[in-house]
Amino acid sequence: MKFVAVSSCPTGIAHTYMAAEALEQAGRAAGHEVVVETQGAAGTTPIDPAVIAAADGVIYAADLEVKDKGRFAGKPFVDVGVKKAVHDAPGVLAQAIAAVEAFAASGASAPVVAAPKPVAAGASRAGSVGHKIRQYLMTGVSHMIPFVAAGGLLIALGFALATIAWPTNGAIEVTKVVDGTNGTAFVAWINDGFSLGSLQAWAVLLFWVGKWAFAFLVPALSAYIAYGIADRPGIAPGFVGGFAAVLVGAGFLGGIVTGFLAGFLALWIARWNVPKGVRGIMPVVVIPLLTVMVVGVATALIIGPPMKAVNDGLTSWLNSMSGASAVLLGIILGLMMCFDLGGPLNKVAYVFATTGLANAVASSDPQAKIMAAVMAAGMVPPLAVWLATVVRPKLFTESEREAGKSAWLLGLSFISEGAIPFAAADPLRLIPSFMIGGAVTGGLSMAFGAGVLAPHGGFWVTPLVHQPFLFLLAILIGMLVSAALVIVAKGIGHGSDADLVSQDQLVSI
Repeated sequence: MKFVAVSSCPTGIAHTYMAAEALEQAGRAAGHEVVVETQGAAGTTPIDPAVIAAADGVIYAADLEVKDKGRFAGKPFVDVGVKKAVHDAPGVLAQAIAAVEAFAASGASAPVVAAPKPVAAGASRAGSVGHKIRQYLMTGVSHMIPFVAAGGLLIALGFALATIAWPTNGAIEVTKVVDGTNGTAFVAWINDGFSLGSLQAWAVLLFWVGKWAFAFLVPALSAYIAYGIADRPGIAPGFVGGFAAVLVGAGFLGGIVTGFLAGFLALWIARWNVPKGVRGIMPVVVIPLLTVMVVGVATALIIGPPMKAVNDGLTSWLNSMSGASAVLLGIILGLMMCFDLGGPLNKVAYVFATTGLANAVASSDPQAKIMAAVMAAGMVPPLAVWLATVVRPKLFTESEREAGKSAWLLGLSFISEGAIPFAAADPLRLIPSFMIGGAVTGGLSMAFGAGVLAPHGGFWVTPLVHQPFLFLLAILIGMLVSAALVIVAKGIGHGSDADLVSQDQLVSI
């Protein structure tokens, strides 16, 4: 028999190509021909249409929404995750053979327009609403990861250079030299204040380049969730919705909502039965116009106001608690910092802490202690996922382990967003684990009396911290608690198909 296949994983690196090689080898061993299209980070070379036409069946070994799926319409198929193809390629091939045989036995005619329903063991997975939602989410996450990695590492590098470039308070000074969000001011600084030989100038420039990359994080997540649902028509409304979600304070959770809204809206409009004269302008005029308008207006009027009300209410609540119980306040701030990882609750807690610094004159002041608790708790999620991927790598996919490699530096730099790829892919298990660890750290930081006047910087501003060793101890304890909970949560329902590839399998592939 002849089969065509598509493989993809969230990062488009290891598993994408391992699955392709495994399927091709399984086909040769069984006397069948398998041609695989890898939709990975290095780009895609589409399968020749003649090869698709001659194929008996299709194998989808993909964790993301398959691009241009319509090319395979009308052929029997199986839909399995990329890990299944890596670990059990012969089994996947057997499912595909069974699907082809069942299709032939049913007396189905040659395919014309629509694909038949799947008839193999992977069928329930293919039609699962939960599986489709996860595919859409992972499509967004996979395109968001480069922004997280590049932006976070550049910000961390900027802070690291700043600690060397300034004798004291480098992590504070690097943020004050120029406002990188003001284009006119930044251009003036480049023309008049930037020097190739100045370490301070390079620290500032790298810091802001990283911040600019981070600015695309939520818009990219939203846009490519929409892309996974509706293909290219979803990109424009997804980007606009994600940008608006950040603007109105909805954070990455709001970006997820706008991504799904944009994707399904674009898909619905694209399926309208319109006159022939209108079809030509649908993808370039009608769909972008309607989707961007609806998503932008909905985000501004429906998502924004209630989110702002929540933020204002939480700010008032936190202000009323600041003099009551320091430890309880630290716990609450820790929970908020770790709930949405840079989203509205996280920002409420952070703004509450930074605005209080205006009234602090020493790192031992109460306002400085609140800032230390917020900073320490915000460092816990990325540090915890890094530790969990190191201690129990078998519980994580190859893409997650790759993302974990940069999470430690993001965590040390107080960049909570380093854990977003993990939280977005598995929110019900990971977000509570992050919150508990953050609550422990926030409470301990307040109990230890740690304080800091720096509004950012994480580990790199430790020399500025009052009670620095206790500050680091609070982070360490919270990280250990959170990592342990992540490992336990990920282990629940962890099937054998999620295990790592064995060394023998890896060598043979």
